[in-house]
Amino acid sequence: MMTLRIVIPAFVLLLSLRSQAAELPPATLPLPQVIDRLVDAKLLEENVTPAPQADDLTIVRRLTLDLIDRIPTVGESDAYLASKDADKRTKLVDRLIASPAFARYQAILFDVMLSERPGSGGKNGSLRDYLNVAMKENRAWDRMFREMMLPDEAMKGSTEFLRPRLIDADKLTNEVSVSFFGVNVSCAQCHDHPLVKDWTQDHFFGMKSFLTRTYDASGIIAERDSGVVKFKPTKGPERAAKLMFLTGAVVETDTLREPNKDEQKREKEATEKAKSAKQAPGVPAFSARAKLVQTALQPKESEFFAKSIVNRLWHRLFGLGMVMPLDQMHSENPPTHPELLDWLARDMAAHKYDLQRLIRGIAISKAYSRSSQYPSETHPDVRTFAVARLRPLTPQQLGTSLKIATSDPKTYDALKPQEFEQRIEQAESAGRGIAATIAQPTDTFQIGVSEALFFSNGERVMKELLSDGGGTLLGRAKLEKSPAETVKLFIHTALGRPATDDEIRTLTGYLTSRTDRAPEAQRQVLWALATCPEFRFNH
Repeated sequence: MMTLRIVIPAFVLLLSLRSQAAELPPATLPLPQVIDRLVDAKLLEENVTPAPQADDLTIVRRLTLDLIDRIPTVGESDAYLASKDADKRTKLVDRLIASPAFARYQAILFDVMLSERPGSGGKNGSLRDYLNVAMKENRAWDRMFREMMLPDEAMKGSTEFLRPRLIDADKLTNEVSVSFFGVNVSCAQCHDHPLVKDWTQDHFFGMKSFLTRTYDASGIIAERDSGVVKFKPTKGPERAAKLMFLTGAVVETDTLREPNKDEQKREKEATEKAKSAKQAPGVPAFSARAKLVQTALQPKESEFFAKSIVNRLWHRLFGLGMVMPLDQMHSENPPTHPELLDWLARDMAAHKYDLQRLIRGIAISKAYSRSSQYPSETHPDVRTFAVARLRPLTPQQLGTSLKIATSDPKTYDALKPQEFEQRIEQAESAGRGIAATIAQPTDTFQIGVSEALFFSNGERVMKELLSDGGGTLLGRAKLEKSPAETVKLFIHTALGRPATDDEIRTLTGYLTSRTDRAPEAQRQVLWALATCPEFRFNH
């Protein structure tokens, strides 16, 4: 028998009442409209003039990078620019989300977010194996949470969130809290948090109590029928932790005790049987881990779950979350746009945690499509979202984009949709090798030494990106009639825009001065474009 008891500190109740008192836009409004209304309201409140909307070439590049991990081909950019359809941006977003590449890229991004070692796997596959299937089916985020926290050994890869972390219950506790609820409770392990009154030792050990019964039974995830976590508070005697969620919700149970001898014997027998039969031991009558999932998704307790995924997707598309850092959701660190985060979290839950729906809504909003160029030397605070933020490309974005940028654009022309998709998959596959050498960018991005060396003298760059064989951009350059035409081709293909007069004059002059070594000169120009800041960033 399980009952739920709620313990609400006064300051949390006050915050809740304030949140309820704030008048949110109606739930029936379109998601992009709500985003723009509330972001613009903040700008008006702070007397900030937003940047203008980005131009078409910037938008098609930004959307293609954000949604399917690569720059657009020349044909895609030119078609978008030439289109007179007033609704072309929405149609582009829908086409990109419907593309198989969207699901593949989302799987990569969520793998990076959730995995200790993205892309790696054990005998039951990698977490990405699971994510590839889940994203292809557009599974709801709450369902994915359940399937990763209560995995089925027969579902390839679903066990690989928990399995690598079972060796350390403290680490498992914090990483479950960070990954799914946006809360880092590690500072409350040894004492109540000195700066954040939300997090006490009761919260850390309460969360640990849900998870500490889970163990690795010879490669199979199992869970004990009972268990207890004891801790020494900063004041007072040692005590047993309750099953307590981050909100203060307590699950009452009589299983908070050490297993007796009979239970220990049954556990040993079940483990040995599981080891020989390669099947998981029986599910306990009371699963603390299942109660954590159940509690976290209850309407009154799901605020952390919903807000965390909204904040992470917002961060992914804007380069900054409404709550920063992403794992510091608490009362001492309020969001930049509290009403917007509340509305989006409510909307996310109401629409069954549909990830695609939220991504689409953000991508269609005017807030997302602002220019990264501000018409003043003094830029507004980045937290107002008045101007688009420059974002370094992820390793996969960079790897795939480099392959496209250094390929003959005609290799993508006149292909049937299935052939085009196959060609893009080939570019992605080749780009993965490059991506493996690139560090995942952080919010304080700086080019790493390995990346700098890779582009400066890496043999792979010469062989895979700067060769002049058939199907390559350098191979195509051999057919151009003049250095000026070669420059236009390179910039159009690599940077997705027309070359400026200054670029044509400068680069043509360089190529003309190196007619004795024309292929090498062209290689140097293409290398410079593929490694320049304009290419390295999503803007």
